[in-house]
Amino acid sequence: MIRRLFYLSLGAFIALWVMRRLQPLQPDHVARRTAAGAAGMLARVRDFTSDALGEAAERETVLRARFGLDQAGQGD
Repeated sequence: MIRRLFYLSLGAFIALWVMRRLQPLQPDHVARRTAAGAAGMLARVRDFTSDALGEAAERETVLRARFGLDQAGQGD
């Protein structure tokens, strides 16, 4: 009787462990993680492009001031 109870509880434990390991692999969970990852990647790309465009505009202003390109069309 004790042996049967032991194997019954061991089987229940293994079944629960397997179910918990397989639950994150369900399509709903995979899709949710993929969507969250894509949204995070999109946010990082937007931040990068915003920073790059800001730096490029600042550098253009510096170069225009250094080479006097702002006054080129005003003299004519």
